[in-house]
Amino acid sequence: AVLNAQPKIQLVEKPAEKKVDVLIDGKLFTAYIYPETIKKPVLWPVVTAGGNEVTRQYPLKKKAGEQVDHPHHVGIWLNYGDVNGLDFWNNSDAIPADKAAGYGTIYHEKVEKAESGKGKAFLQTSCSWKDSKGNELLHETSEFTFQVQGNARVIDRTAILKATNGKVNITDNKEGMFAIRVTRELELPSTGK
Repeated sequence: AVLNAQPKIQLVEKPAEKKVDVLIDGKLFTAYIYPETIKKPVLWPVVTAGGNEVTRQYPLKKKAGEQVDHPHHVGIWLNYGDVNGLDFWNNSDAIPADKAAGYGTIYHEKVEKAESGKGKAFLQTSCSWKDSKGNELLHETSEFTFQVQGNARVIDRTAILKATNGKVNITDNKEGMFAIRVTRELELPSTGK
């Protein structure tokens, strides 16, 4: 075996499952997923080189001892709590239908590029930020670079948000913009609330 050989990072598109798997030497690192149930595309799960999942399972799976709060906290995601007065951050399947008009949804549109490689892979996606009536406010282009650097796994994301139907106000808000919800073992405090 060659020392310092770069592992193969493979992007496997699975449109029927609404996801793109990111595999490092054939093992899952993460997946770009876009089911309708979570109101935005996310990276989930995220797995270390040692095989430990660092992202919370809920609401997509059940895990003993895990907190079941904030159903909108899934994996690694990008969104915001006030875009033209609409709450994209807190939207989930838990929102009652009579309150839906106050929330926005980010819809995955297309995988623009998926390039596998040695030690590095590149994914480019396009999404649409829409109100509850389906009117687009923002068009998003995101670029994800997945890398291996020794024992470390790296995810870089660049997102471009472009207003598509007039002015968009993204006002100061505590809920945004880039986040990860970690597994219970990484939360503080580790017991209690």
